[in-house]
Amino acid sequence: MERFELISVDGIRLDAAVHQAAIEPALGVVLLVHGITVDQDEGGGMFFRLAERLAAQGLNVVRFTFRGHGASGGTQEGVTIAGECLDLEAAVGAVRERFGGQRLSIVAASFGAVSTILSLPWLDGLKRLVLWNPVLDLRHTFLAPELAWGEENFGIDQQKQLEDNGFLLVDGEFRLGRVMFMEFEHYQLLDGFLSGGPPTLIVHGDRDTAVSYDIAADAARSRPDTTLHTVVGSDHGFDSREREGQAIRVTVDWLVA
Repeated sequence: MERFELISVDGIRLDAAVHQAAIEPALGVVLLVHGITVDQDEGGGMFFRLAERLAAQGLNVVRFTFRGHGASGGTQEGVTIAGECLDLEAAVGAVRERFGGQRLSIVAASFGAVSTILSLPWLDGLKRLVLWNPVLDLRHTFLAPELAWGEENFGIDQQKQLEDNGFLLVDGEFRLGRVMFMEFEHYQLLDGFLSGGPPTLIVHGDRDTAVSYDIAADAARSRPDTTLHTVVGSDHGFDSREREGQAIRVTVDWLVA
């Protein structure tokens, strides 16, 4: 693994890492896009372990950390959906510069699906897309939350904190600011996702208390060339190493097929 730095479209420094394919020529390149409160490791190192498995199977892999997260520049309160779209654009540009004509696939976890889906119109030539526990409906996840995690982190008390302090705390540690919260009103992710795109695999736990499994399952049924893999009994983020291993195994097999 090699650490490197890339610069976002508006000049913010982003931390990144590349895992070289174990064989040459490589089968392609995969970009990993992390969730809302984590970094390029994605929840206890899941993305590191996924990257190592993909590299062993002959794929180059790039991980990066969005602004305001981990070792990247920017502030938590300054994170916005628009800014994450800029970061994703920069990461895709860095991947294409480094790996030339290799076909690009993306694995996006949880909130990483937001910038990824919004970017699909310009991600021409994307070979395959994998979504882990994806946020596909901002309103029902954040503005009018229907699940326990959303109610705890974005309910009335938290929204009062946002009004008073300019941020609310997600999972007691991530300062989500006013601008991002306002953005939740304006993006209709399902419309963009259902309108088309590359072949897609959705991997989702059916006991997810943060992001709706039912919305993901309905989207998979409604969208052509989309496969749903259910991790039975799993909460958000694949809540055991056994369930994580299942998600990684299914993802790797699908990307190298």
